[in-house]
Amino acid sequence: MNHAVMTEIDIEKENKAIAQEYKELLRISYQTLSDEDKKLIRKAFDVSVEAHKEQRRKSGEAYIFHPIAVAKIVASEIGLGATSIAAALLHDVVEDTPTTVQDIERLFNPKVAQIVEGLTKISLVQRDLNVSMQAENFRKMILTLNDDVRVILIKLADRLHNMQTMDSMQEDKQTKIASETLYIYAPLAHRLGLYNIKTKLEDLGLEYTEPAIYKEIVSKIKETKEEQDAYIDDISNVLKASLDAEGVEYIIKGRPKSIYSIRRKMLAQNVSFDEVYDKFALRIVYKSTPHDEKFVAWKIYSIVTDHYRPSPSRLRDWISSPKSTGYEALHITVMGPKGRWVEVQVRSERMDEIAEKGYAAHYKYKNGATEESGLDVWLNLLKEALENSETNAVDFVEDFKMNLYSKEIFVFTPKGEIKSLPKGATSLDFAFSIHSEIGIRTRGTRVNGKLVPLNFELKSGDQIEVITSQHQKPTSNWLDYVTTSRAKTKIKNVLNENTKKIGEEGKELLTRKLKHLKITMSEQVINELVNFFKLKTSLDLFYRVGIGAIENQQLKDYAAQKSNTFINFFKNKMKRSSSTTADEDIHKPIVSSNYDMLVFGKEHDKLDYKLSPCCNPIPGDDVFGFVTINEGIKVHKKDCPNAIGMQSNYAYRIMSAKWIDSSQEEFKAIINITGMDVLGLTNQLTKVISNNMNVNIQSIALSTDAGIFHGQVTVIVQNNTILKKMINNIKKIDGIDKVTREYKT
Repeated sequence: MNHAVMTEIDIEKENKAIAQEYKELLRISYQTLSDEDKKLIRKAFDVSVEAHKEQRRKSGEAYIFHPIAVAKIVASEIGLGATSIAAALLHDVVEDTPTTVQDIERLFNPKVAQIVEGLTKISLVQRDLNVSMQAENFRKMILTLNDDVRVILIKLADRLHNMQTMDSMQEDKQTKIASETLYIYAPLAHRLGLYNIKTKLEDLGLEYTEPAIYKEIVSKIKETKEEQDAYIDDISNVLKASLDAEGVEYIIKGRPKSIYSIRRKMLAQNVSFDEVYDKFALRIVYKSTPHDEKFVAWKIYSIVTDHYRPSPSRLRDWISSPKSTGYEALHITVMGPKGRWVEVQVRSERMDEIAEKGYAAHYKYKNGATEESGLDVWLNLLKEALENSETNAVDFVEDFKMNLYSKEIFVFTPKGEIKSLPKGATSLDFAFSIHSEIGIRTRGTRVNGKLVPLNFELKSGDQIEVITSQHQKPTSNWLDYVTTSRAKTKIKNVLNENTKKIGEEGKELLTRKLKHLKITMSEQVINELVNFFKLKTSLDLFYRVGIGAIENQQLKDYAAQKSNTFINFFKNKMKRSSSTTADEDIHKPIVSSNYDMLVFGKEHDKLDYKLSPCCNPIPGDDVFGFVTINEGIKVHKKDCPNAIGMQSNYAYRIMSAKWIDSSQEEFKAIINITGMDVLGLTNQLTKVISNNMNVNIQSIALSTDAGIFHGQVTVIVQNNTILKKMINNIKKIDGIDKVTREYKT
């Protein structure tokens, strides 16, 4: 009896918490909700509560807390209206319960039903396709953009909440979901201008993919927090007096650098936490009428640079030329007190909202604009990637990602119109960005009046003129001349059309040639020819015949081989026996020392493996196994530059792996050393290395250049602990500045 009462009390407590969450949802909505809106949201809430009433999450809490949390993110952080809030509350109803899309359309309206259907479509991808599920899943998601962009926004909110509540999941699931988040969802949030969500996704992604590094950076940030706050206060106090005197209405806030961006800096520049130089940042958000926005921003710039000297190479003016994500701000990097660089971001209240909420904030500032029209801008931004959905899913994601995260340059047309392109774009990319028909017909390009090659890399401020010709056609080389997915897709389409056309002519030609050789064209003959010429598809075969790459003599050889079936029989037999022995070789255990072994999976299986050259793992490193198609298991370090992509795109090929007893194996490590050219440094260095137990020097290359010392030492060590000890000892030598272990990329 007591237990039953207890349960009732728990349920009552839970119901109170659910009601509380619902109230909170209405309170934090970024939009002003009309009575109609509130009715719609209430109805969606009731339907969702009823549909999910029997369900619990892995953590044990009632499932309904998840849709409410997603709706809260949609309402406050992305700033969408009632339609999206309702769809977020209902986003799992069709997938997890007997309710259908038709039921939702009947209960609500076609818009809500359409968005819920889009979200369900993403989830219900076939599970048995032997392609990368993540990439396929993502492509399907991008393609639903044609239905409604809000599908993706709600999906981002759903992903953020899943990342925030991943504690109760298995570790391998956590790694897979976190890698996919860093690989796909964070860049997508970035592209849509949702910087808050992007930062949260990145930090959470790092927490689950590299927990030790994440914890270390978090603890270092905590240690230095007081010092940072005091430093920012110092600068703020200096600036406040001048800003007040000029009558600017503003607020100043410190902006902590995200954990993920600190990690990225540490990796990119090969520096420690303390050496990341622009951890300090402050943001000045000012009040202004639309008319005066730009004027006030430059007034603030002038005040900041009166007090602190700016770095001329690090001024970013995204007020005159906003990023294509809609981001507007002025970034000034100045030399602050104690010789530290500080980034000062200057934005109006309007710009600040757009920076936090992306385009959802745009239509708030457009008179009479609706949620739909504000979101159209997004659709146009992302449509390019959808032009050709036929490509392989992983290539599609790679292309799409490249365009998501790219930094931007601003260039001009001959008439002086401004165009933004990704950094690294070429003059041929520019031609395609104007119009794909112009791109296809491009014969040449002039940059700043000078004729340049089609693969000329553009810089901000360049003015480009495209010279076209009716007779021009793309060649396969063009794919190497462009970087944007729009141009690549268009070129591939044209090349494919040409290939098909030549292929059709080749097919007719092949039929005639085979007739001469008394062979009738059939599916079997085509397959035999494809194998005979070691090609992949029948189209490859027809295309090669069409362009004359396959000669009559080669076809005669095929005919002779075909008629000689007796020889064939033996050939095949020999082939078969040789291939079985090769297979057996693959499965033979590695003959290596018994003391050192990499073991795989929960059962600690001893399997064949190769150490991947891209990150050169050695015993003691955290590693995982990746099952390749042709080369068996390859072992990578967990922080290998390629790890995130693999774990996201090919989670089903990842195997857990760890080293056991590494006392006898020997491994090669390359150490790079830089420092000041102090007398006797070389002598010291070789002494330290040879004094280190169990370290053999394989090769040593030292050079000096204008007082700077560079050394590269290749050593043979038994494990990571010995290597670390040796590196620490080298660091202690007088004059040494940096010691790093080299990974081949």
